[in-house]
Amino acid sequence: MTSLHDFSTLSLSGESVSLADFSGKVTLVVNVASACGLTPHYAGLEALHQRFAPAGFSVIGFPCNQFGGQEPGDAEAIATFCSTEYNVTFPMMAKIEVNGERRHPAYAWLCDASEGPEGPGDVRWNFTKFVVGRDGQVVARFAPTTTPEDPALIAAIERALG
Repeated sequence: MTSLHDFSTLSLSGESVSLADFSGKVTLVVNVASACGLTPHYAGLEALHQRFAPAGFSVIGFPCNQFGGQEPGDAEAIATFCSTEYNVTFPMMAKIEVNGERRHPAYAWLCDASEGPEGPGDVRWNFTKFVVGRDGQVVARFAPTTTPEDPALIAAIERALG
C-alpha cells in the first residue's frame, strides 16, 4: 500500500527529503503561495505547527505557482518571505506543480484520496489542506478557504494525533 512516506522531494534549500522522515508524525500538507488572498493562512499554519509539534505533528509547505501565478519567486525569495512575514518554522519544500502532467508524484497520490470533507480530485487553489496520519494515509482533505483555525480542521488533526 502506498503512503505519503513512500515519496521524496526537495527542500526549499534544494536538499533531498524523504517524506519517510515524517513517519510516525501527523502532517498537514499544504500547497502555499506568497501573493494570494489566502496567504495570511501562513500565520495560522505556523500556529498549528507550534501548538501540535510536541504531540508529533508537522505542517509541510509546498510552494506552487499554478494558481494565478501567485508564487512567482525563486526559492530564496520564498524563504525570505516566509521567514520575515510569517516567521515560518515548519518545513518548506521546493516549488512544485500540484496538478497536470508535471504534477509531483506525492500530489498525484494525495489527490486520489477520497477522504472528506472535500474528497478526491485536482487541487482547486492555493492552500488546499491534506491531513495525513502517522501511517502516511490521508485522513481528511480541506478546501483552500478552510482556515487553519477552523474547528473541523483542528478536530481532524486532534483525531489523527490520538
